[in-house]
Order: sequence, then C-alpha cells, then structure tokens
Amino acid sequence: MRRPIKKIVLTLLALFLIPLALHGALYATQTRAASYDRADWSSTGMLPPASADREARLLILTGRTGRWRGIFAVHSWVVFKPENAANWSRYDVVGWGQPVRTNGWAPDGHWFGNVPRVLLDVRGAEASALIPKVEAAIAAYQYSQTGDYRIWPGPNSNTFVASVLRAMPEVETTLPANAIGKDFRPVPYAGLTDSRTGIEASLFGLLGVKLGWVEGVEVNFLGLVAGLDLRHPALKLPGFGRVGMDDGSAIAAPAR
Repeated sequence: MRRPIKKIVLTLLALFLIPLALHGALYATQTRAASYDRADWSSTGMLPPASADREARLLILTGRTGRWRGIFAVHSWVVFKPENAANWSRYDVVGWGQPVRTNGWAPDGHWFGNVPRVLLDVRGAEASALIPKVEAAIAAYQYSQTGDYRIWPGPNSNTFVASVLRAMPEVETTLPANAIGKDFRPVPYAGLTDSRTGIEASLFGLLGVKLGWVEGVEVNFLGLVAGLDLRHPALKLPGFGRVGMDDGSAIAAPAR
C-alpha cells in the first residue's frame, strides 16, 4: 500500500511542485513592480492606432500577472476592431467591481509591467467573420456580475478568454498551461476539448486531463497544469507555461 502512495507523491512532486518551486525561485530574482500603482500599464507600441489599419483584426493577448501571483499565472484579454473602425475594443475580466471591463487599458498595454504575448492575431475577412462570435460570447459570459470573480480556481480572466475561444474553435488556439482558471467549469465536464480536436474530463477545473491536437496532453492538479505540446514539441509546466520549441503564436503585432 505504501509503494503506490509513494509513487503518487513522487509523480506530483515531479510534475507540479518541483517546476513551480523552481519558477518561484527564478521569479524572486527578477526586479518587478511592488504594487499596482507602481507598475507600468502603458502601451507597448505593438499595435497601430485603429484608424491607421483599415482591416478588421482580432487578437488574444496574455501577460504575466504581478506580485506573488506572477509565480503561478498569466492574465489574458481580447482585443478587436471591425473593418474601418476608429478605435480598438479591449475586454478584460478583473477581480474588483463589475468583472467585465471594456477599454480599461491600452489594447496592447503592459500588464503589471510585463510585455504581453500575442496568442492569436487574425486579420481581414477571417477576423470580420469571427468578431460577431466574439461579441456574442462576451455578451453571454455568465460570470459578469459583481462578486462572480474568483481568482482560484475560477471564474477569472482566463476563464473569460477560454469561453471566447470556445466560441471559435476554428482558430485552433489554446491558452498557455499557466493560464490558471482556463479549465474552470461550474459542473463536472467530459467531452470534446475547446478546439474540438480532442477529448477532456474535468472536475470544476481542479482535477482533469486533456488529449487533443491543439491542446496536446494536459494533466490538471488543483488548477496547475503539466503536460506536452504535440504540435510544437515542448513541455507544459506549472509557473513556466511551456519550455521547448516556439509554438507558432505571434510574438508581436507591429504596425504595417
């Protein structure tokens, strides 16, 4: 009886706790803003003014969170503009007041001083077809009232963006492993992955497993995710997100 328990403990240490501890140690050596007020939230200059780019455009961005939360997780948000729009529209979910915020920050702004990563950047006719789906998903988001937000295991900002991605599986994009809250669901779930390229089983986003072409192999333990990226070979590790080959997502979205 002791041997199976020992194996389970060692597996949990290897997959979840050791990578997280290592990332925490590395994170502690980096200089970061000590508070919300001292952090840089300004535009990174990735995106042009909306009026300078006539094409419709849709982006999903993610940035490392601040203070102790940055050890564990990233924050994700949605940005889009229809064709010939004069302004960008940015949607975030936050943990104070009414969760869903519109244009609270620059569309390509730093998040707690960290440069965001672009997970999805779609332009032109494809973006025009997707934007109504995104708007409908935002309008239908069920955790939009004051008090609905919960940092762990969700619903949080990553739960929100996961629900948007769920509405457009054709973009074949998934949130990173350290987007804690992406797997939160209010009831136990067994079925297709969000991209519909695989299967998953999840218990309230606290325990779960996925196997899919887009999502790869993921094991969820108390909201921490470890696994493998199959499309772009890499390890998925708690805290780090991924370690391995470039996953093909955009790194910047400069003006053209």
